[in-house]
Amino acid sequence: MTERSILERVGHALVEASAWPGRVAAWLLLPMMALVLLAVVGSLMGIGQIASWEADLPLFGSDLTLTALSELQWHLQAIIVMLGMSYALARNAHVQVDMISAKFSPRGMALVNLVGDLLFLLPFCAIIGWLSLDYVTYSYATGEQSNYGGLTDRYLVKAILPIGFAVLALSGVGRVLVHLSIVFTGGGRSNG
Repeated sequence: MTERSILERVGHALVEASAWPGRVAAWLLLPMMALVLLAVVGSLMGIGQIASWEADLPLFGSDLTLTALSELQWHLQAIIVMLGMSYALARNAHVQVDMISAKFSPRGMALVNLVGDLLFLLPFCAIIGWLSLDYVTYSYATGEQSNYGGLTDRYLVKAILPIGFAVLALSGVGRVLVHLSIVFTGGGRSNG
C-alpha cells in the first residue's frame, strides 16, 4: 500500500465520518413535520399554552406554548441545515458548475476542488466557526430567550453554528486529502 493510497483512505474516512451527523439530523424532519401539524391545529383551536410543569426544563422553561412549538420548528431546521451541509458535501450534492467541470479530467477536477477547498471552504469554515463562538457565548452569558413566551436557552440552537462548521471543516480536510492523492497519483475516486 502506497503512502498516497493511505492518504486517500484517510480522506475518505474523514469525509464519511463528517457525513454521519447530517444523516442523523435528517431524521429530525419527522418531528419537525409533527410540530408544524401541532402548531396549525393548536392555532386553529385557539390554544396558547399546551402544558406547564414545576421545574424549569432546558429549552422549554416551565411551560410549553404554541409559540415554543413554532420556534422549535426553526431550531430543528437550523440543526438539519447546519449538520446537513457536510452530508451534501460528502455526497457531492453541493453546487458546482457542471458544464465546466464535466470537461476536466479526474486529476484536473481534483486540482480545481483542492484549490477551492483550500482557498474558500476551509477558511470560510474557520472564520464563521470562530466568530460564531462569541455569538454562542454572548447568548449563554445573557440568558437569551424568546421575547414572546417561546423557548428559553437560545444558546443551545446557536451552538449548532460552530458545531456545523467544525463538521463541515472536517469534511473539507478529508476532501483535501483525497484530492491531494488524486493529483499526485492521477487515480482514485473523487468526492467532488
